[in-house]
Amino acid sequence: MPLILMLTAGVITCIITYVQGYSVLAKLTSLLIVLLVFWFLGSVLKWTLDFFDAQNEEKQKEDGEVIEKEIETSPEEQEAHTKEEASEEG
Repeated sequence: MPLILMLTAGVITCIITYVQGYSVLAKLTSLLIVLLVFWFLGSVLKWTLDFFDAQNEEKQKEDGEVIEKEIETSPEEQEAHTKEEASEEG
């Protein structure tokens, strides 16, 4: 992600500086600055997306554990539990 963002910004910068008629030194300086800025922005974006993805995976894992615990209870155990609840009510 950072690489694609950085290279796209670099291509756009090269085109704009060429059309505007910048000197070679000005072209290279602006290209270097743009590449560094967009690499940093891409890295921050990647880190943010990875952070949210890790949170989502952890939440899905926790939800999966709850479902597994419910499934692990056999029908006989569920029936016995239901009978216990009925006898406590009556």
